[in-house]
Amino acid sequence: MGNYNFYYDESEHSRKINQKTITADNYYDSFIAVVVGWNSENEVDLLRRYVAFEEKYQHRQSKGELKSTTIKQSQLKSGFASLNHDNICLLEDFLALFDDKTLIYYAVISKIEYIIRQLFEDYKNSLFVDMDAMKYSITKALVLYQPTEIIEGLYENTDELVTLLKIFFKAQIEKDKANESLKQKEIEQFSQILILLDKVSTIRTIDWNYDISFVGFKKYLAEKAIGNYSLTIDKEGENGNTAKAAERVGLRTIAEADSFNSFGIRMADMLAGVISKLLKALHNALQYTLPEEQVHKKILDKSWFMINERQLALYKKMHNVVVEVNKACYKAFAGTYSDDLIVLIAFLQFMNHFEMAEAIKSDIDMQGEYFNAYSCKSLADYYERMRNKLSIDPIVDTSNDYFLNQRGAKVYYDSNKQPLLEFKNGRIVCDVLAVGFSREMIPLITIAEASEAKCYRLPTELADWAMTLVGFANMGENLFPSKVMFSHTKDGCYADIL
Repeated sequence: MGNYNFYYDESEHSRKINQKTITADNYYDSFIAVVVGWNSENEVDLLRRYVAFEEKYQHRQSKGELKSTTIKQSQLKSGFASLNHDNICLLEDFLALFDDKTLIYYAVISKIEYIIRQLFEDYKNSLFVDMDAMKYSITKALVLYQPTEIIEGLYENTDELVTLLKIFFKAQIEKDKANESLKQKEIEQFSQILILLDKVSTIRTIDWNYDISFVGFKKYLAEKAIGNYSLTIDKEGENGNTAKAAERVGLRTIAEADSFNSFGIRMADMLAGVISKLLKALHNALQYTLPEEQVHKKILDKSWFMINERQLALYKKMHNVVVEVNKACYKAFAGTYSDDLIVLIAFLQFMNHFEMAEAIKSDIDMQGEYFNAYSCKSLADYYERMRNKLSIDPIVDTSNDYFLNQRGAKVYYDSNKQPLLEFKNGRIVCDVLAVGFSREMIPLITIAEASEAKCYRLPTELADWAMTLVGFANMGENLFPSKVMFSHTKDGCYADIL
């Protein structure tokens, strides 16, 4: 695989999350982290190309660097539709730098969700309560409605926050009743949240933690089967909190550098800035501005769709970079609440399907409605996936006839090669780590044996038993690891959790 060089930078970061942070005019809920990288053999060529790009736009540099701040948030008020000629040229040239030699990872993390996760730290998914859905709904409500009394007190470590949340959700339910057909699901969610809030303790800490953005990057490296790498992080001062966060999640060969001396960090900075500004523009455009709007549908203004051919081509380039280039499951990473990221990807996909700008303009008054339906479908699909509690990791490409599952046991692509669990003397007691199925729906079991884990086929008579346990796990109630006694009698095969 060779050696890989990766470079990290971020946007919309908050060194401290407090009332002053969240009430600032330029506050945005999402924290964006970007990593760009490549095989070390390609670095010289990429350096040459990036330096040529920067020299072309030398007149836009600040203190000797071309930074993402060269494009102002106001210039993206209607996305690429509101960009002037110079900014279109700059973004065209920047996005053209990304090709199949570049690796891209980005994380979009809600700061409010970070607080809500602490609030419900002691509560886990179960057959009775889907805590992921609860955290999602609470975070979404606070991000969407921005209730002043809660936002201003969100970072006070007192019992008042729980009380304020109850008052807010009760009041919002009453408001939603004005348009019950549109808000029926929200009313149900908020009613369940109120029941849960009666059992909640106070939060413990409110310090922002950068670990989560590196959790996704670690998964990305595993998916790409990259073991030899270096990660260079934009130096932030004496504390080095970001580098320490990378180390805490198990990343290695980490260094810090000044962006002035690292074109890779400047490249990550520019991409993080473009992604964050588009995210923020979409969020602001779909944000409720008046209380009376909150019971009605919010759609994008038609100004977003009044674009020319170059602007449409720029959306296609952005789609290619954000979605297509070196596509991977963990290329994009987010917390439980990831609506802004889902809407951004949906918007890029929506624009990408048009062949010509004229096709958009020909039905300009309806494009906001069409996109609303498209993005709602994307959000609904995500919510359905979120309700699936089974932990699924991508299978890394391998030349072998097997892969290693999450417990480290060999699972053969051809399930006939999987050894069958033997019941010696009609009975066996095993330390079961996990239960699942092959692609052919043959029941499988992973067992701890001595110093390693092994995966076995189960008799087909135990398929219903395995399916029941997978169903429990899917609803958040995982019964493993546990000891299980398997037995084989004249009446059939049985399994009992001890």
